[in-house]
Amino acid sequence: MPISLRILVLGFFLLLLDWYFYQAISVALKDSSANKKNIVFYSYWGFTAFSFVLFLIPTFFQIADWPKFIKVYVFAFVIMLLISKLIGTVFIVADDIIRLFRWIGNFFTKFYSSGSVETIPAEGGISRLKFLNYLALGMAAIPFMSFVYGMVKGAFDIKIHRAKVILPNLPYSFNGLKIVQISDLHLGSFISNSFIKEAVEVILHQQPDIIFFTGDLVNDYATETESFVQVLSKLNAPLGVYSTLGNHDYGDYSNWKSKEAKEKNLQDLKNIHAQMGWRLLLNEHIALKKGDAEIALIGMENWGGNLHFSKYGDMNLAYKGAEKYPVKLLLSHDPSHWNLQVKNDFKDVDLTFSGHTHGAQFGIEIPRFKWSPVQYFYKQWAGLYSEGKQYLYVNRGLGFLGYPGRVGISPEITVMELFKS
Repeated sequence: MPISLRILVLGFFLLLLDWYFYQAISVALKDSSANKKNIVFYSYWGFTAFSFVLFLIPTFFQIADWPKFIKVYVFAFVIMLLISKLIGTVFIVADDIIRLFRWIGNFFTKFYSSGSVETIPAEGGISRLKFLNYLALGMAAIPFMSFVYGMVKGAFDIKIHRAKVILPNLPYSFNGLKIVQISDLHLGSFISNSFIKEAVEVILHQQPDIIFFTGDLVNDYATETESFVQVLSKLNAPLGVYSTLGNHDYGDYSNWKSKEAKEKNLQDLKNIHAQMGWRLLLNEHIALKKGDAEIALIGMENWGGNLHFSKYGDMNLAYKGAEKYPVKLLLSHDPSHWNLQVKNDFKDVDLTFSGHTHGAQFGIEIPRFKWSPVQYFYKQWAGLYSEGKQYLYVNRGLGFLGYPGRVGISPEITVMELFKS
């Protein structure tokens, strides 16, 4: 579709949605003063014009160098309002459907009788149509306020998820091994490093034996790490800090001046892992040693089996030579890799650590029940899963992407302990 046509379609959709939603506001302001109506009118349609221009600008101009606050929060605020209006519009549609049936009923009544028919208000002094318009505004306000809460509080409310896994072949010297896993930092989404400082303190307070990072350090660019390297360099553990790459780390979602520029960005990111003291595992494995015993730690590059995500990982290459170890741990960013390849073709990989889903940054988690829209795309999307003798843990992510907040799905630090049966 040509750019000009896309702009027209977007503009028409925004105008139609805003005009439709404004009907509910008009009903609510029916008894207000003319001055108040004018203030609301010009504010509402002024913001609509601003929203349209905001979405129009990236079509013609690069926004990579824009202030981060605008890229992260202003765009998100506009989208939040748009989603809230869509939800409220459902009740305005119900209003119009009721009006349509009333009109049809009056039409046929008049057709078969000579008298006129008046619409009778509902009991209680407020018509049902007016009630639906108020309900539309209320139902639009609920998700909007939830989104705001998710940005102000939910995005920074760290939750520690603890898990214990029993591995029969675990050497005795590794019994009780404490692993901290973090994932999906998306550093380009943060406008300061205060939250990352807090997260590092929480991680170190757990006194882990080893730390895993399972990908998506950045949104697109290695330069996003600049104000975070010193903070993240403080992460340390007796057995080390190990990491792998996620789909966003490759720069696949940005326009590059050349192939060489994209390759340099990826190499710069790899160098940053090393600069922070993180051992980046790229389709390879190493031996973790405690006393005289060894287990294997395998690190895969991104391998996405769902939604056409990139496949840079080579499990055969990463696994080769690891057969001799009694226990094999795997770092693989996308949980669909475990579901589609690991548990079918590499049945002696005991435990896989993944991230990627973020739990959609939106959902419900209460005892014995959890739900998120991401579950319709990923069978394993948050927490611990098992099949046969194999385990998968999907971290909900510590950062955020797109919507700069979390509602119901908190940023996660995983603390897992391994035990021998």
